[in-house]
Amino acid sequence: MIPLRDENPTRRFPIVTIALIALNVAMFVYENSLDPQALQSFFSQWAFVASRFTSDPTSAHEIATVFVSMFMHAGWVHIGGNMLYLWIFGNNVEDRLGRIPFLAFYLACGVAGVAAQAFISPGASVPTLGASGAIAGVLGGYALLFPGAAVLTLIPIFFFFEIARVPAFIVIGFWFVLQLANGVASIDPAVAQAGGVAYFAHIGGFALGVALVLPLWIGSRFGRRVRGSRY
Repeated sequence: MIPLRDENPTRRFPIVTIALIALNVAMFVYENSLDPQALQSFFSQWAFVASRFTSDPTSAHEIATVFVSMFMHAGWVHIGGNMLYLWIFGNNVEDRLGRIPFLAFYLACGVAGVAAQAFISPGASVPTLGASGAIAGVLGGYALLFPGAAVLTLIPIFFFFEIARVPAFIVIGFWFVLQLANGVASIDPAVAQAGGVAYFAHIGGFALGVALVLPLWIGSRFGRRVRGSRY
């Protein structure tokens, strides 16, 4: 299932979401301005490398790679998919949390994604890069805050495609189950060293996203229950 847009209006202009998309795109444009050798050197220097970080976790440079790597992408499909998800789901989470809290939320989920991937593969020397951990946190927050929101979704059925309105919790839940299944399959150290998708970055970011918005969700439900008990 590929989400195309949601039908969930916002009250405020999503300036932080748009700024994050702009920063990711600007970084990708810079990456594409480099020749292959310079690009590889850039990835090696600024992408997160678990084995390098775990050997010197207090290094300012290694800490910086945790954040810089969130704005780096490995190709058009990588950045295209991430920015699509951020555009569809980020504006509503920003609207509910507020601009500055949303920025802190986004970065925290990105850090959680990097930490989860490093925990699973602490000795991996393959650079980890991408906004997927942070965006996974946005998806987790959205699924909890707006589970019934309609998401216009492209659904492949054999050689055909159908567009349907699907509740957000199904779209995002399906995505998370895929990440979890693929993550379990990727635990093999040989797979981790070979590179590929950092599924546990998605899982870690998603889990923190849910955890961070849980108090807000509980508060809103409790408030509705109290209001509903008046007579």
